[in-house]
Amino acid sequence: MATKARVMYDFAAEPGNNELTVNEGEIITITNPDVGGGWLEGRNVKGERGLVPTDYVEILPSDGKDQFSCGNSVADQAFLDSLSASTTQASSSAASSNHQVGSGNDPWSAWSASKSGNWESSEGWGAKPDGAGAQRNTNTPDNWDTAFGHPQAYQGPATGDDDDWDEDWDGPKSSSYFKDSESADAGGVQRGNSRASASSMKIPLNKFPGFAKPGTEQYLLAKQLAKPKEKIPIIVGDYGPMWVYPTSTFDCVVADPRKGSKMYGLKSYIEYQLTPTNTNRSVNHRYKHFDWLYERLLVKFGSAIPIPSLPDKQVTGRFEEEFIKMRMERLQAWMTRMCRHPVISESEVFQQFLNFRDEKEWKTGKRKAERDELAGVMIFSTMEPEAPDLDLVEIEQKCEAVGKFTKAMDDGVKELLTVGQEHWKRCTGPLPKEYQKIGKALQSLATVFSSSGYQGETDLNDAITEAGKTYEEIASLVAEQPKKDLHFLMECNHEYKGFLGCFPDIIGTHKGAIEKVKESDKLVATSKITPQDKQNMVKRVSTMSYALQAEMNHFHSNRIYDYNSVIRLYLEQQVQFYETIAEKLRQALSRFPVM
Repeated sequence: MATKARVMYDFAAEPGNNELTVNEGEIITITNPDVGGGWLEGRNVKGERGLVPTDYVEILPSDGKDQFSCGNSVADQAFLDSLSASTTQASSSAASSNHQVGSGNDPWSAWSASKSGNWESSEGWGAKPDGAGAQRNTNTPDNWDTAFGHPQAYQGPATGDDDDWDEDWDGPKSSSYFKDSESADAGGVQRGNSRASASSMKIPLNKFPGFAKPGTEQYLLAKQLAKPKEKIPIIVGDYGPMWVYPTSTFDCVVADPRKGSKMYGLKSYIEYQLTPTNTNRSVNHRYKHFDWLYERLLVKFGSAIPIPSLPDKQVTGRFEEEFIKMRMERLQAWMTRMCRHPVISESEVFQQFLNFRDEKEWKTGKRKAERDELAGVMIFSTMEPEAPDLDLVEIEQKCEAVGKFTKAMDDGVKELLTVGQEHWKRCTGPLPKEYQKIGKALQSLATVFSSSGYQGETDLNDAITEAGKTYEEIASLVAEQPKKDLHFLMECNHEYKGFLGCFPDIIGTHKGAIEKVKESDKLVATSKITPQDKQNMVKRVSTMSYALQAEMNHFHSNRIYDYNSVIRLYLEQQVQFYETIAEKLRQALSRFPVM
């Protein structure tokens, strides 16, 4: 008997992501309960199939008794409720508010709705859906250590340990940006990057070490912070607080995709070769290994640093050559982003991902990363600003400025993506057809003229024919041009859409900390905390502010470099494009006799 599920929340599918639009109360049939990454595949009563977030549906058992089936949102809610029992009434109210707002597809919707509300709990931010490309909700299996078998660079994939979670939905989106309206997402790129486009769920951070306590209390109210071995210094440079950049930088080349198989060929996958430029020693990784790295970085650094999502998983056609090339390009961009970040690139988990030497070393490092308690808000305990503490007014002003700018940039990026999408469609559809029609019309006219029998018009008819062929050539140039310039502009914007979609979570964490400090006088007066506790809170929220400013300085320097590069490239290609057209028209013109 087919498994049924009731939809708990409205979900709007994004075009091109193989998703299924569902409405609250609707009953769907589950055709694949574990696509992976927090998704399942379902079919509605109209026979339409697609992906739906697992947390959005409630499995209906055949006996009508089991309320807590695997993947059941009711079970997840019970888990969250058990965590919320230790929080204050205000915290619970904030989480409830965020949950309601979070049913939309825009991570900024909660920002807009909650600006004047209680920012105490960041839990609601971390758990809500994200439609603008930030973090997604991947249900991490409890048996992760035994479920994750990792291929070695020189010995091929280890096939014995993957079986428990060998989900291979590594397939492509549409191979072209905008073949039709169904194949284009709002950002103009074919990845369901929440989802960095987008519509995946965010990882429920409170299920990981470092997130056992909702909000920022775990960090702010800790009696004494352990002195971790890892330190993240923050210095004050010409433009304010900044991370300390390593003396030598490196990139990581993603190349040589190869198709592998296991279980006697029943299961296939694509494996990529990664070569850090500082070691020139290669390791091999599958997509799900990148996904593991993304989750670890998100869990560890996501409260302080935006971790953009990977190009998303897909259900069908995952071994087509064009898709493999596109995915490799996006994995390359993602890895380059991580390598450019002075904190991420030097982190133990990232270095281990690139430099493990054998299976034993990989598993040891992986388990260590998964048990890392310096994650979530506790990452701030590793940060040491080399500057005096800030006062609360300045801290709040800095946070508001970051929120205002990132929200405005998010709107601007989305507008450019929308315009770019429309332009791509026009350049690959109606516009070339118009040029083709002009070309054919001119050639038809020349054929009619040739039938006149008049002896003195051969040169004119030949010139008109060539002019018609020129317009057909122009049609081809117009159709191909977006791949040479608009493609790169859209990819850059889509990456930044992913970055910007992370900021509501980060800002929410900082707002929650600020609100806690504001409440500290009241807590001291009621003897819930000591005056020393309050001083510690002010010092720690100052550390958080320095981290936010350092990250924004890194963000701005990258933004300036990236947009200068990509817009220059776009304009250079446009100039070359129009010069090519002008030259072709000049050649066509030269064929006409001077009268």
